[in-house]
Amino acid sequence: MFSTPFILSFSLLLSLPVLLFLLAPTLHPHPLPPISLPDELDDLRLFHRATTPSSASSHLSSSSSPKIAFLFLTNSDLHFLPLWNSFFRTAKTSLYNIYVHADPSVNITRPKDTVFDDHFIPNAKRTFRASATLISATRRLLATAILDDPANAYFVVLSQYCIPLHSFNYIYRSLFTSKNFDLTSNSVPESSDLTQYGVRVKYKSFIEIVSKEPRLWKRYVARGRFVMMPEVPFEEFRVGSQFFVLTRKHALLVVKDRTLWRKFKLPCYRADECYPEEHYFPTLLSMQDPNGVTRYTLTRVNWTGTVAGHPYMYKPKEVSAKLIHELRKSNYSSSYLFARKFSPVCLRPLISIADSVIFRD
Repeated sequence: MFSTPFILSFSLLLSLPVLLFLLAPTLHPHPLPPISLPDELDDLRLFHRATTPSSASSHLSSSSSPKIAFLFLTNSDLHFLPLWNSFFRTAKTSLYNIYVHADPSVNITRPKDTVFDDHFIPNAKRTFRASATLISATRRLLATAILDDPANAYFVVLSQYCIPLHSFNYIYRSLFTSKNFDLTSNSVPESSDLTQYGVRVKYKSFIEIVSKEPRLWKRYVARGRFVMMPEVPFEEFRVGSQFFVLTRKHALLVVKDRTLWRKFKLPCYRADECYPEEHYFPTLLSMQDPNGVTRYTLTRVNWTGTVAGHPYMYKPKEVSAKLIHELRKSNYSSSYLFARKFSPVCLRPLISIADSVIFRD
């Protein structure tokens, strides 16, 4: 009745809708909207102010002790606010500052009578996962912290799913005064390398920078095969965690950048391979100051059983002293200082071991 070629053609025709459905996310994604011109101009004005000589001055010329700027990036309530509140309450207020970038499109609770009160930055803008808006939000936090206090010397980027693994004092000593915290360093600071406050003059940013990763090429061409050229050749393209600890020097470098930003802000046509926030910062710092970074992060993440690009999320029944001690273990430093990702319902068990385990060094 029907010839074989006809049957094959008819079968292919019937299967076409199925193939289009399966390939739709890759071939015909709906890219997220580009960053609007008003938002871009608003950021540029902020970045320009942050990088003027008077604002960019280092803590080393300040009469105060160096501070840690804690930068929280969130699109929901700060789930572990009580834990962080306890963390900061044990610290001298002269040694830290807090800045929160909260997505204005989400109804986020603004806590009162906590250390987070009045620390939400006013110029926050909407963010989308796996988009350049997360880069912008982080740069916005960095610029705000640079402008706010010349004593801010280290800038720690965190999310609402992060928790501290140690007390504030332990973290402060590890970043500023410890001579052996960084296990990858080949030299031990001499007394001449320290300021009058006992702070190292030469210290590095803790940011993960990976040059070999199975999907690196696919992520590189997510905007188009030659779009990143010539500013970012594939040989210079890097990947790493978006949660890092930067020195003031590197925070300024990030805020000043215009060249790489013009490439990384472009929307991807491969939505399933687009995570610009995991590439922009490690690529920029690797290209600009490869010897000024440790190439590892201080935030522990469990990628076992990852789903849709999300790391493993710990559940309440897993929270224990043993887990905290395991999360601290690092091959690169004396200890990890932070960890993610914890389910919001982990708050109660975390609080129950805060004083006896987490803040006990």
